[in-house]
Amino acid sequence: MADSTPNLQLPYILPSQAQKHVMHNEALVMLDRLVQLALEYEGDVAPGAPSEGQRFAVGGAPTGAWSGRAGAIACFQDGGWLFATPRAGYLAFFKDSGLLKIYTGSGWERPPLPDVLTPTRLGISATPDDTNRLALSSPATLLNHAGGGHQLKLNKATAGDTASLLFQSNWSGRAEMGLSGNDAFSIKVSGDGSAWATALHCDGEGRVSMPNRPLARAHRASGTSTPAAGSETGFTDLALEQGGFTLGPALPGGGNAISVPADGLFLVALMVTVTASSGFSVSLRRNGFATLLTVQGPAAAPATTNAVALVQLYAGDELSLLHGGSATIDEGTGRTQLTLVRL
Repeated sequence: MADSTPNLQLPYILPSQAQKHVMHNEALVMLDRLVQLALEYEGDVAPGAPSEGQRFAVGGAPTGAWSGRAGAIACFQDGGWLFATPRAGYLAFFKDSGLLKIYTGSGWERPPLPDVLTPTRLGISATPDDTNRLALSSPATLLNHAGGGHQLKLNKATAGDTASLLFQSNWSGRAEMGLSGNDAFSIKVSGDGSAWATALHCDGEGRVSMPNRPLARAHRASGTSTPAAGSETGFTDLALEQGGFTLGPALPGGGNAISVPADGLFLVALMVTVTASSGFSVSLRRNGFATLLTVQGPAAAPATTNAVALVQLYAGDELSLLHGGSATIDEGTGRTQLTLVRL
């Protein structure tokens, strides 16, 4: 029979042994050192004023009182140091770091996570909750390929649900892309986190639209007009309007100016149809003085003349028409009209 236990090396009380209490107490001391192991820290230098019962993991290059005890467990007891040799599989709580470590046979290491881990919540430098069950706080996130590629999948239960990426500024939504309330892909934006506008919409057939792209087609009520040379006229109807175009202030020659809703480069087309003419011109002007394009017609009727231009417009600009020469203009959609599209 061996003199000690195989794992903790606790001494046995042997038959006919004198002072059996000595061996018994020695075994209790060894149990006290190694069971429920909580180590103060791992290092090479013993503390200057250790407390009774404190335990330490001796590093790989110890000096002083721990010299020659690399890798051992050092316990301060009865005014001196007692040492034990850890075995592979020992678990210890390190008080300085708050970590649980396992002795591998060559050093103390944090136990690895299992290959399959299914926690109900996971936070990485962040606190998860019932809604955000996976929470991450980090300067960046890397999702790398395994093999030739990598897919990030966002699934939803029904068409009326949402599967999207939401971009926030100080926890207030500013942009969202994905399937929001239907199965069409869209990009939405917001200036305040509550009112949202769809910037891009793509249906299941691949047809793309921009519901808030500024565009308009303006004309006057059906009929004819004979504006005097030098007069300024405008429009009475928006046959097509999107993105914020409105009819602005009334003009002396009739109709209203068109108010531009946003800065940008615009494609502008002016079509003028006349029923009688001795030679005329119609100019599109910005803010009453800057000419953007001009339609010129011959002394013949009926006739339809067009002009197209790319122009830079700014939010708040007012567009009107300046007339020259003499003509009877055939008003109405498809006859005399102004079309604007922000590119």
